[in-house]
Amino acid sequence: MEGITGVVSWDHVDPEHAEYQRFRKMMTADVNAAVCGAYLGGASAVTVTDGHWGNRNILIEELEERATLQSGGTRPLAMVQGVEAGVAGVCFVGYHARAGAQQAVLDHTWSDTIVANLRLNGQMVGEIGLNAAVCGHFNVPVVMISGDQTACKEALELLGGLEVAAVKQAHGRMAADCLPPVVSQRRICEAAARAVARLAAGTGAAPFRPALPVVVEIEFMQSDMADRASLVPGSRRGADRNVQFEAPDMLAAYNAFRTMCATSRS
Repeated sequence: MEGITGVVSWDHVDPEHAEYQRFRKMMTADVNAAVCGAYLGGASAVTVTDGHWGNRNILIEELEERATLQSGGTRPLAMVQGVEAGVAGVCFVGYHARAGAQQAVLDHTWSDTIVANLRLNGQMVGEIGLNAAVCGHFNVPVVMISGDQTACKEALELLGGLEVAAVKQAHGRMAADCLPPVVSQRRICEAAARAVARLAAGTGAAPFRPALPVVVEIEFMQSDMADRASLVPGSRRGADRNVQFEAPDMLAAYNAFRTMCATSRS
């Protein structure tokens, strides 16, 4: 939700704040734009996976009628639930840059209070790279992303030739030049249409598949978080606040990451 049209504050994405109701409508509209674009590009079916907070943000009563919605609960693949069901490609709508990125709206990786940095095989990634790697485990490419200019740049540098829709120009963590919804959603629709058309033509981005085995390294915000995470069987404590885990494949790496994050909480 942090990369959705107009979002520049935690108040916009927090269900406890009054502003959230405005921006969940905006989130639904951005998603609808991507759904419409996917069908314009030749898609035969579209599944939307709600991946923010408790995964109950998108207003189903306003969802594009040709889409189905994955909503709610703790799911095995979280933000990319459904990618295991034989889909051809994935669009990341409303994504944000990794923790520590400059000129990036609400930059963080998974949790703003837990994860300082995340590396896969020594390469710094955020949620873009983490979720793309899970998609790659199922041989599915990420073909399009929307968010601020820094999230789009991060995706291009990591994943290669996917389509991007920059809906705002970030000047800091909580400041951006924002496009009006009619403009940003047109961009999203056009990018999704191009992405699906390229996928059908065989010219889209390739799946992101880190080399095996996958070494996950998390730098936690606090040393006691690393202490607790290192109790996960198979993990090992590194320098400072770092904990590593070597996994035979990306799905195991992803599960280890989520387990260590959960265990790190006091």
